[in-house]
Amino acid sequence: MTSKKEKKRTLLRVNILFVIVFLLFSTLIFRMGIVQIVYGEDYQKQISMTENITVNNPVPRGEIYDRYGRPIVSNLAVNTIIYTRDVNISNQKVLEVAKELAKLIHKETDRLTERDLKDYWILTRPEKAKKKLTAKELADKKLTNKELYQLQIKRIDPQTDLAEIDEAELEVAAIYREMAGGYTLTPQIVKNENVTMEELAVVSENLDLLPGVDVVTDWNREYPNGDIFRSVLGNITSSKEGLPADKLDYYLPRGYSRNDRVGKSQIELFYEDVLKGQKEKVQYKTNTAGNVVSNRVISEGKPGKDLVLTVDMELQKRVEEVLANELLEAKNNGGGPFLDRAFVVMMNPKTGEVLSLAGKKLEQKDGGWTVTDYALGTITSAYAVGSSVKGATVLTGYKTGAIKPGTSLLDEPLHIQSTPTKSSYTNMSLIDDLTALKMSSNVYMFKTAIKMMGTDYRPNMKLPQSTEVFKTFRYYFNQFGLGVKTGIDLPNEASGLLGDTSVQGKALDFAIGQFDTYTPIQLAQYISTIANDGKRVKPTIVREIREHSTDDELGPVYKSVEPVVLNQLDMEPAQIKRVQEGFRRVYQDGGTASAYFSVEPYRSYNLAGKTGTAESFYYDAVKKRIITDIPTYNLTLVGYAPFNDPEIAFSIVVPFTRTDSHPVNKKIGQGIMKAYYDLKNGVQVDPIQP
Repeated sequence: MTSKKEKKRTLLRVNILFVIVFLLFSTLIFRMGIVQIVYGEDYQKQISMTENITVNNPVPRGEIYDRYGRPIVSNLAVNTIIYTRDVNISNQKVLEVAKELAKLIHKETDRLTERDLKDYWILTRPEKAKKKLTAKELADKKLTNKELYQLQIKRIDPQTDLAEIDEAELEVAAIYREMAGGYTLTPQIVKNENVTMEELAVVSENLDLLPGVDVVTDWNREYPNGDIFRSVLGNITSSKEGLPADKLDYYLPRGYSRNDRVGKSQIELFYEDVLKGQKEKVQYKTNTAGNVVSNRVISEGKPGKDLVLTVDMELQKRVEEVLANELLEAKNNGGGPFLDRAFVVMMNPKTGEVLSLAGKKLEQKDGGWTVTDYALGTITSAYAVGSSVKGATVLTGYKTGAIKPGTSLLDEPLHIQSTPTKSSYTNMSLIDDLTALKMSSNVYMFKTAIKMMGTDYRPNMKLPQSTEVFKTFRYYFNQFGLGVKTGIDLPNEASGLLGDTSVQGKALDFAIGQFDTYTPIQLAQYISTIANDGKRVKPTIVREIREHSTDDELGPVYKSVEPVVLNQLDMEPAQIKRVQEGFRRVYQDGGTASAYFSVEPYRSYNLAGKTGTAESFYYDAVKKRIITDIPTYNLTLVGYAPFNDPEIAFSIVVPFTRTDSHPVNKKIGQGIMKAYYDLKNGVQVDPIQP
């Protein structure tokens, strides 16, 4: 009886279990039916859901040519090994590719930093890296992975831990550094310097073993003229530097990638928007696993536009030769301890086109002097320029009524209270304005300044206490471009330094160019304004912007740079003509420059302009003080030609000479004007022998 009861209970339990299993399976089948029939389409959409990622690929940068289409900056094609990181690839996988690539190429390790090596050490020695953390730190849920990582980095000992990395591993680390530094789906340069044909071939043969690695043609900037004009051309960042850290907020919203090469100085920086080109846009489609399933080009890339400069590179070369040789000659023949630089600016006074922008600086090396490029000093450094500005003083005197064309004044020593005796280099007796310019009378300018103060000169007089005369001088000098930025299309142009107007007698120094300081480019704009009948034209370094062409010829013109007149002198045309005549006499009629320019071939150039000498003191950059016990002189020369229809104007500045009698400024003037007319007339110009 007991056995039968047990069998019935067992059978009942089995039946109950069967019913439960049946119900569970029925429920499961029901749910599966709902999932497949009711929600199947929605789930299928989620499974096949993709994400679109747009990547901007760089294009070659625009090239730079001189005014005659001769290349100044070009792109040199270079073989390059790149790596494109996939979306979800781990650092460990990247390391594995780096190890394989290290077997095939040689990679310099000199750019590895201690931080790079620490990152590599943690990745390749995970157990040792883990031991850099305490059990308490590992268990602390408040510490993020980033904070734990920083603790590991801090505790790695360079002397012991990093010493484990051998020479072979260093190459792997260097390759990994380049590969890991890239952005998702963005090509990153692994090696583009000294890639051998053997490396190129072996990598190409093994691309199937190197996921993400490819061999492409990249470009580097090439300079056919070497160091000529280099400081003005500027530089671009390398792919390693990428975007400047302090300008990320500017570049990133404009579609740049962090590793893009951009202009970082001068022309390359100023015309970045033109030279950069239009990137190729590629859209990658990835699935939910992060794998790329397709890609397509949204917009084709377009190389940067080319620049055609106003500069004549053949003239630039010749001017730099003249400048270097005359500077060295002056240095070795009484130039003094502080003579170390000289500048030349040559421009068309009617259009503002800069034909040459040159500067040279002497540096001591191995017991001798080497000449380095300092063309940027023409726009960034300012000096007292002396009598060269007397044309502006005379015209200001005309405008204020202090003098009139033809006014005669007695050139004599001036005795003024609380002021040292002031005089010209020689007493010239009674002279008019033309003679004052021709012979560079200081006293004529002093008396003009005194008259601008509202009084006439009297022996032992006390000057009126007012700063208005300084304001008046600066107002009119600014119209010539003196003391204000010229507007040249280069960054970091200086405006010069203003002198202290608390001493009234300094207004007399202002009148002869020994107070405020001016840049060589300002001095060139000043003489151009007088040559151009009072029209101040904006200097320009770029003549045209052209579409890039793959042919040997320049592409079509995209934009021409037209002359920009900044202002017209607030003076009568007849007054400007009067100063022009005074400037002609300086060069051609017994004036202060005629001994050097009234002989052939210079006489035939029909020059006009002004000489200048300013007393100065040298600023010692090392000692950070002005050397007051050894006075120096700044020698200047401005001019234009031909007098009756100017096509070329120039300024020359040679600061810190020992004596005011050295003709280095005039010799430079002879050299650059001969170079200009020789090239214009097709005369073969042989290089100057140092």
